[in-house]
Amino acid sequence: MFDKTSYLNMAGLKQRARSIKKDFQSAKPFRFVSFDGIFKDERIDEILDEYPKINDDWNGTTYINQKNKFQKSEFEPSSTMQNVFDELNSPVFVNWLQNLTEIKEPILSDPTLFGGGLHQSVNGAFLNVHVDYNIHPETKYHRRLNVIVYMNNDWQDQYEGHLELWDLSNGKKDQIARIAPNLNRCVIFETNEISFHGHPAPLKTPKGINRKSIATYYYSKVRPVQEVSDKHNTIYLNTRGFGGQVKLLSSGIKALLERINNQ
Repeated sequence: MFDKTSYLNMAGLKQRARSIKKDFQSAKPFRFVSFDGIFKDERIDEILDEYPKINDDWNGTTYINQKNKFQKSEFEPSSTMQNVFDELNSPVFVNWLQNLTEIKEPILSDPTLFGGGLHQSVNGAFLNVHVDYNIHPETKYHRRLNVIVYMNNDWQDQYEGHLELWDLSNGKKDQIARIAPNLNRCVIFETNEISFHGHPAPLKTPKGINRKSIATYYYSKVRPVQEVSDKHNTIYLNTRGFGGQVKLLSSGIKALLERINNQ
């Protein structure tokens, strides 16, 4: 289905499917996997070069649990970014996800990129640990999977911005993974009522360096009855103690000022 001009490294994904699947299926308490090289090496520079800078086309609304994060989900037809998302939402990749996850219900992509698309964060940004909304607002489908690809060349550990995965089930408070947002690194994880994730440590990036990612979400019309819960929006939890409370106060003031100025 994909020719030599495609961006996804489907040949590599199929070759590595068994090992990626083993890692995904063995993760607990919710399933996830991180690996490098989802895009072809020869196309990664093009994607990075075409990744747009933040302007008025990006949504950068501040919320108490989210600060300095920008989102963009609409692109010109046949542009590099639109082609990338077309491939991530294509039947061949969705079928690969179906095999990886062994989800029994047919997995469905979301070409509208609701909540997804490009995410870009600037110095000071954070996204508190959370579980995602569970029902698509338009289709009413159940959210089942997140696929995130990071687009950050030469990312330094001191910049923070690591994706944190947490086990907060049964009274626990354990960080189970801390994943650096390196270039062409893909993270796939199931979305349910215990798949807590975020990057709660505020970014410490030099001027001109932002945290960039590509995000697509996948759904099913139904899900196992034992996994069904009432419809909810994103649910946040503080994993950083007193420092997390101070951070919430700062972002809350910024959110309030934004809304006053936009009246």
